[in-house]
Amino acid sequence: MKESTWLMAKKHGWRVDRFVHNYFYFLFYYPYVWVMHKVVLSLKYLSWCKPLVPIGKMVFDRYHAKVLSRADTGQIFTLNEDIRIDLDENKRIIPYKYATRIIFQEPEFITVMDCPCKKSTGADPADIHSCIAVGRKVGLFWLEHCKKYNARKISQTEAMEIIIRLRGKGHITQAFLKVATGGSTGVICNCHPDTCVSLQATRLAGNIDKSLSMTAASGYSVRIDNSKCISCCNCAIICPFGVIAFNDEKRNYNREKCLGCGLCVENCQQKAMSLYVDPDKLLPLDIDAILNGSKINPYPDYQEK
Repeated sequence: MKESTWLMAKKHGWRVDRFVHNYFYFLFYYPYVWVMHKVVLSLKYLSWCKPLVPIGKMVFDRYHAKVLSRADTGQIFTLNEDIRIDLDENKRIIPYKYATRIIFQEPEFITVMDCPCKKSTGADPADIHSCIAVGRKVGLFWLEHCKKYNARKISQTEAMEIIIRLRGKGHITQAFLKVATGGSTGVICNCHPDTCVSLQATRLAGNIDKSLSMTAASGYSVRIDNSKCISCCNCAIICPFGVIAFNDEKRNYNREKCLGCGLCVENCQQKAMSLYVDPDKLLPLDIDAILNGSKINPYPDYQEK
């Protein structure tokens, strides 16, 4: 038995069913997601089917993602010690029933391989090599079992270079969680609505019921300094969700639908935009703020970044 297989079996303990799911999930990552993509696309014809709501909730409670800002992503890729935040309060960050554990073990062990979503949706070949594992347990499994998906070990600096390059092309950063892979963080991916099965599932499931979502917003909203804005429209162009639009040079910002990814902020040459922690939204996955704050209120003094 390969070392990574043993580590995976040990992680799941007596839950052999989860070990088997986890094992085959990554071993056949691409065909698994390819099939799921076909299932997701079928949802466009089922907006009338309300009986699917409890099924969708059951699935999304077990597999979902948390949107990350560039700064919060940077904290993950500069970790040099293990992080384990396994609290009920995590649901204020990741609002799902089961997979909510924020755990990064041996975070300097970074692996990247081809993204099955991008392969399934015909993405630009230059963007496919972009699925990142943080930690030895998942990363070593990819290296030992997923060579066909071009798995390779990289540095934390290289990981951030991939993140920054794809954010510049309109890809948001998401931390994925799945019950069958331990219910915790560990896989960070670069996602675009046109090529991400997860984002497509949220959009199409929302046509059935607005409460169905496998995408947890970052927790940030955008603050705009009108005195600096020159209506260049860069923010509207880069936003992959259309929450910013200009009409006769008048900007419209849909704060409620904004996922707080921060792409608009990064692409504002006038620096007229900034992110702030929105008290009406989820808390961000800001590791520094969580570790420095209290269990009851992980962000007692955090205002803007």
